[in-house]
This record gives sequence, structure tokens and C-alpha cells, in this order.
Amino acid sequence: MSRTRVLIMGAAGRDFHNFNTVYRDNESFDVVCFTATQIPDIEDRRYPAQLAGKLYPHGIPIHHERELVRLIHEEKINEVVFAYSDVSHEFVMHKASTALAAGASFKLIGTAATMLKSTKPVVAICAVRTGSGKSQTTRRVAQILKGLGKKLVAVRHPMPYGDLTKQIAQRFGSYEDLEAHECTIEEREEYEPHLHMGTVVYAGIDYAAILERAQAEADIVLWDGGNNDTPFFKPDLHIVVADPLRPGHETRYHPGETNLRMADVVIINKEANARPEDIESVREAIRANNPRADIVDAASPIFVEDPGVIRHRRVLCIEDGPTLTHGEMTIGAGIVAAQRFGAKAIVDPRPFLKGSLIDTFNTYPGIGTLLPAMGYGEKQTRDLEATINATDCDAVVIATPIDLRRLMKLNKPATRVTYELQEIGQPTLADFLKRLA
Repeated sequence: MSRTRVLIMGAAGRDFHNFNTVYRDNESFDVVCFTATQIPDIEDRRYPAQLAGKLYPHGIPIHHERELVRLIHEEKINEVVFAYSDVSHEFVMHKASTALAAGASFKLIGTAATMLKSTKPVVAICAVRTGSGKSQTTRRVAQILKGLGKKLVAVRHPMPYGDLTKQIAQRFGSYEDLEAHECTIEEREEYEPHLHMGTVVYAGIDYAAILERAQAEADIVLWDGGNNDTPFFKPDLHIVVADPLRPGHETRYHPGETNLRMADVVIINKEANARPEDIESVREAIRANNPRADIVDAASPIFVEDPGVIRHRRVLCIEDGPTLTHGEMTIGAGIVAAQRFGAKAIVDPRPFLKGSLIDTFNTYPGIGTLLPAMGYGEKQTRDLEATINATDCDAVVIATPIDLRRLMKLNKPATRVTYELQEIGQPTLADFLKRLA
């Protein structure tokens, strides 16, 4: 019997997980290739034979997504599987229309087929959009569970941008491990806050292998979701963060709406900076789409290392990269800090962009006067450093989850902005987490 010829559209994350859980060693299918997008320099590689299994002794090629139609025709693809996140419903259907017009079927893989079951309780932190506040929520959850005497291991959504054979199942227990694994800025932003709290982090590509190791050293496994993807592990408590600064996005993006509908608890974050009518709009969307979910009201207050660096100065604001690109945010903690502490002006970085940062702004023209902390590799990190140092400003406001000064040498004063989750009223996250204790 002939095998169904499959092409998986991805961005070096969900695509690989879908392959591992649904297609690897499945003789009904022949996964001909992956396509890649969103992340720079991840195409023109191969999913290695070491991971691909016995049916793919030479691995599986990875092409750029712009080759989609050609690949469908030339490789006689029967089925296109969409497998990346934080894109509008309209965007998904445009990709579906492209595949259908080329003659292939179009498919989304369901959560039941891809969520692995742990022997230990799993708390999953996801969101309806990138930049909603998963990081501070995850830190808050970890703080509560550790206060209850639980040993945690955090498992992070994949970011395998380097040598895939070296990233099958990575364990990070110290800052030295970040160096040993040659982590990018994007990876450091997600791992360092956990390490700072003394929490071991796992990440990589083969999440069955990762889960086996993580659950062996934890009382509770903490799934730290990336973008706004759905969990790779079946959660015992599914917490989803919504953003009232982007009302309506909770039901217009994939798979953010799926998370909203699956959630046990939905956090409406950033309420201190949102309009009351927007908060209520999000609340109504939660009730309409998931009436069984509990709602936690919260804010993410900011903390500035040295406000004097900002006051009366022309500042460059650097924010988390994916929040500005995929997440389409036009204001972040750096802008809030600059306005609150009396910056003379917020400097537009666009006249000073270097290297790959030029491409980033061409791809995401809505970024505006913020600088995304792009760092998917050493070259892009150096481009970011060159852009910061070339920018005509008096000072730099670093509002990323890590201190960029540890990775680059800046030629002007800088200060950091951090933020933590703070519940407002009742219920609180502790009310739900205690049930797992």
C-alpha cells in the first residue's frame, strides 16, 4: 500500500514534535520534507537521521516556506500539515488555500495525538498571544510551588536553532550549561530566569526523552510554553495568560484560541495598564468560549534598576524580540519605564540598524520605535550589539528577560527593567496550585 506523502510546515518547534509523536516510525506516511519560517537561518538543514528514525536513514530535508507550492508539485505531496504558532486565523487559512490550490490536503494535528502523559503532575503555562506574560506567570507559579515544598523541573517549548543532533534532550542546571550548549539570546531569555530561581530547565527536540528525564527528578513538571503553542505534555492544571492590551486577539489567533478553550485558569494580565472596557472585553471572551474556566485578575508591575539613567535622557528601548515581531506589540515594559521616569525622548533605532536587524524590520514593519532583542545566533547577536552602539541616544533601557550587558559591550549607559506577576484580589494562583500539593 502506498504511503501518504506529507510536508510539515513549521518553525523548528511544533513541527518536529508533531513528527516525533505522529509520524516517526509510522509506515502509513512518508514525511518528504519540512518547510521553515519565522526564525532566521533554520532552512536548508536536515532533520537528522538520529532523530528521524528507521524510516528515514538519510534524515529529512528542511526548505524555506517560500518553496511550498513548488515542493507540493515536484514531490507529489498529498498532505500539508501546518505546525507553527502565533499567527492569525486568516493567515492559517491563506496557507490552507495555497496548499489546496496546489492540490494537497491541509491538516492540523489535534492535541490528543501530541500531548504526552507524565507520571508526575504537570502545570502548563500557555497564552493566547506571545508577549502576554507567560514568563512572569511561570516564575510566580514556581515561587508558589516551591513555597509548598515541591521540587520543580521546568520544561521549555523547543528552540532548536543550532546543531539538531546536539539538542535532542538538553538539561540546564547552571549558567555554565548555557555556555556549554552555546545558547542564543532567545534561549537565554527563557532559561536564565528559571536558573536564577534554582529551577532546572529541560529543552530540546525529543520531548518523550525529555519528559522521561524531567519527571524522574521532579515532584511537579512545569511546562513553560513558547509563542502561544499548546502544551506538549497533558496538563493537570492548564493556566493560560490573556492580554487586555490586545483585546480580541484571544479569539483571532492560532492556536491561542485553542489554549483559551482548553484552559482551567485564565489570567487577565496587565490590568494596571489596560482600559477597563478592554479588560471586560477579554473577560466576556473567556466566558463565551470557556465558561468552565476560572479567571484570575493580575498586573505585571515594572521594576527599574536605576531610574536616573532614564530621567531627562534620550533613550533607546530594547524589548523582547518575539513579542515585537510575532506578537505584534508596539509598547513594552521599556516604553512604560521611559515614560514613567521622565525620558526626554524615545529614540527611533531604524536609521541605525545593522546587518540582519535590517531584515527583521523589513519583515515586521510594525515594530516602530522599539528595538527587538533579536539573537537567534552569534551573528545576529553581534548585529544587535552594533545597532545599539551605533544608535544616537544618551542611554539604553533593557527590558528583555536577560541582562544584555552580559553578552555584549555597550558604549553608553544602560539600565534594566524587570517585571513580575501580581494577582489582584481573589482567586489567586495559589488557590489552584494547592490542589496539586
